[in-house]
Amino acid sequence: MKQFRSFRIGVAVTATALALAACQSKDPAAALAVDGAGQQKISSEELQAFCPGVGLREGTATFRSYAKGGQDDPTKLAYQGSISDVTRSCTYPGGGVTMNVAVAGRVVTGPSGGAGSVTLPIRVVVVRGSEVLYSQLHNHQVAVTPGTTQFIFNDPAVAIPAGSEKLVQIYAGFDEGPAKPKRETAGADE
Repeated sequence: MKQFRSFRIGVAVTATALALAACQSKDPAAALAVDGAGQQKISSEELQAFCPGVGLREGTATFRSYAKGGQDDPTKLAYQGSISDVTRSCTYPGGGVTMNVAVAGRVVTGPSGGAGSVTLPIRVVVVRGSEVLYSQLHNHQVAVTPGTTQFIFNDPAVAIPAGSEKLVQIYAGFDEGPAKPKRETAGADE
């Protein structure tokens, strides 16, 4: 019994010593770095750096496309895209911030739609107050099947000037472009 008690005390002391040794690292990035093929070390500056969030503006989470001449007619809906999530990751080359902005969503085919390729107009924009620092419209192609198809889009080249990262807002969402004027019918004013 005495030997078992000594063994338990030895295990407890060893476990405590290992836990304390792990907590004593003076370089937090070195504590997180794993030596292995293809893995990069994370610097303490990157670990503590600020990565701005990304959001959706009101009205940019859905996009509808209709068969020709069927605008806003539910029976002529070809497909509807919707965004379910937006996220980002940051790197810090040369003191600035480069973001990879990602969008996840799905495309549902409508009564006038079917299998094929659809184009989703996705815009990523970075604003500081009323100043636009970055704006890029992407025509993202998605191969759809009848029913629901999931998609993921990313823009890996969103650059933010050094020192601006806490002052900006980043948005990603569908952008149909400017509203198209309605056609006037001939003889309407006669």
